Amino acid sequence: MSMTLGSAGAEPEVMIDINTTPLIDVMLVLIIMLIITIPIQLHSVNLNMPAGTPPPPTAEPVVITVDIDFDGTVLWNGEPLGDALADRTALETRLAQVAAVPDQPEVHIRPNKLVEYKSVAAVLASAQRLGVTKLGMVGNEQFVK
Repeated sequence: MSMTLGSAGAEPEVMIDINTTPLIDVMLVLIIMLIITIPIQLHSVNLNMPAGTPPPPTAEPVVITVDIDFDGTVLWNGEPLGDALADRTALETRLAQVAAVPDQPEVHIRPNKLVEYKSVAAVLASAQRLGVTKLGMVGNEQFVK
């Protein structure tokens, strides 16, 4: 075998290629360190479940329906309350009785599609003023076009 050392007067050529072997070694060490430090992934979720007997089932809530007819007549569970003035006082009396109960029943207001808004607003205002907290509007699907 022969070896060329070059001429004595010529300058050595500049090496353009970078030696990647040390870089690859460092990257492998970093990957191994990363794999070692990552905690083991468990495929389960730890839950703290309550011990003992479950609570008794809750009772069905009492529901009172207040229907407001197309002419403003208010019906309490299907029973008409009377003319406009007596209707208002009878409604407020019953709403006050509902508000006085510690565990209030649910009051569902179901207005007719043709009723004026002032009749519905009067019932809602009375319920709010007297302290009825479980109040809901039902039958709203009739207003969707």
